[in-house]
Amino acid sequence: MQRFTTQLRVRYHEMDPLGHVNNAVYLHYLEQAAIEHSEYLGFGEARYRELGGIFVLRRMQVEYLRPAVAGDTLAVETWLQEMRGPRVIRRYEIRRRNGADLLVIAEAVWVWVDAASVRPKAIPASILEVFQAASQTTNEVITNSVS
Repeated sequence: MQRFTTQLRVRYHEMDPLGHVNNAVYLHYLEQAAIEHSEYLGFGEARYRELGGIFVLRRMQVEYLRPAVAGDTLAVETWLQEMRGPRVIRRYEIRRRNGADLLVIAEAVWVWVDAASVRPKAIPASILEVFQAASQTTNEVITNSVS
């Protein structure tokens, strides 16, 4: 499976009282990686709207293994495990940029919904074709979005 990686820098305001990244902030990191992966493949929000729908998050399972702290640069990696009907199962790993420390593993279920009815419907063929073609490769893509 093709894996997409983006890099994010942990900011001081993302810390909790214990001095590490607040667990809720990791959800933002995961969502950002999914959005950037989609955009990289040519499917930003505007393109999805042209196709009459959008992906919405239905479920997220997160396992927190180690903490990150302000100043850390994190590599957030994501890939698609399965696309079927209206549903996509997307996997994630977050590591320190050096790749040595695995901090978070997660799995999300995203659902394609019709923009007008906000009801699930089958993912359009044009999206399936692009994402499935990308999934056939083993190339890792890295974006430089450290901020």
